[in-house]
Amino acid sequence: MIGRRTFLSGIGGLALSLAAAWSALAQSYPNRPVQMIVPWAAGGGTDTVARIFAAGLEKELGQPVNVVNRTGGNGMTGHNAIATATPDGYTVGIATSEIASYKTLGLGDITPDSFDLVSRITTIPAGITVKADGPYKTAQDVIDALKASKKDELSASGTGVGGAWHLAVAGLNKSIGLPADHVKYVPSQGGAPALNELAAGGLSFLTVSPIEALALAQAGRVKVLAVMDTKRLSSYPDVPTLKEATGLDWTFVNWFAFVLPKGIPDDVRTKLIEAAARAHARPEVQEALKARGITPVWETPEEFRAFATKFANTTAELLTDLGLAKN
Repeated sequence: MIGRRTFLSGIGGLALSLAAAWSALAQSYPNRPVQMIVPWAAGGGTDTVARIFAAGLEKELGQPVNVVNRTGGNGMTGHNAIATATPDGYTVGIATSEIASYKTLGLGDITPDSFDLVSRITTIPAGITVKADGPYKTAQDVIDALKASKKDELSASGTGVGGAWHLAVAGLNKSIGLPADHVKYVPSQGGAPALNELAAGGLSFLTVSPIEALALAQAGRVKVLAVMDTKRLSSYPDVPTLKEATGLDWTFVNWFAFVLPKGIPDDVRTKLIEAAARAHARPEVQEALKARGITPVWETPEEFRAFATKFANTTAELLTDLGLAKN
């Protein structure tokens, strides 16, 4: 029979062993490549931001940071993979604003609280993008077409149903007195596939980020007509804001964030967050983001959590207007 003293001694020894193991992990971290999960398709706006940030992070960590695109389920597949990853510091993620709406949509239990929220990395506005040789030459042309159209006559895409760019369309509809669901919204696994569909003539217009449209715009296949923000983008200096182009006050700015699975040991977490902050501040990272018209952002975890809570309340209102709210 094991005595109480022997048992307690064993428990104490186990605790000390675990503490020593975690301490050793922190001291040696990182000693192998880090995986950065992106919930959206390669070539889209999230992927672009992730790869710029990953390049800076691997310089700060001294290990490769491999971007892995885990698409599907309106981003749920990738976000769930981040939230449920082993909390050892070797899996990190880029979360998008959809984490604020999944539960409202009834798509799953993923919420901002599912993650260790570190900071937003960037804010990226929506825009109005059309087929280059299509019928719309200005943003006002699109607005006029919307007002003249029947429900579901025009189509848009860019994310899954209820995703960021769907909310941008919904708000645009409401800003001109139409129901939030006036435009037929075709779900996609990100901006890149939606842009290809637009260029092929399969969609009326998109409200994806102009950043995502940059390559096809430069190739002359699509055209960005307006930016849904209060100021123009440096990468599109000749493209007006929606307010400038149409007089409408509607703005919609998406965001991408650096998040971790919960439960990473404190010492490892501190090392990782400090490295991430330095990576974000690296001149080449800042310059690469700004060159694409992307606004860099860095904040404290507490500030990010407060923002995410407020953003979730705003998106819940739009989702309710779309008739998509389940919770």
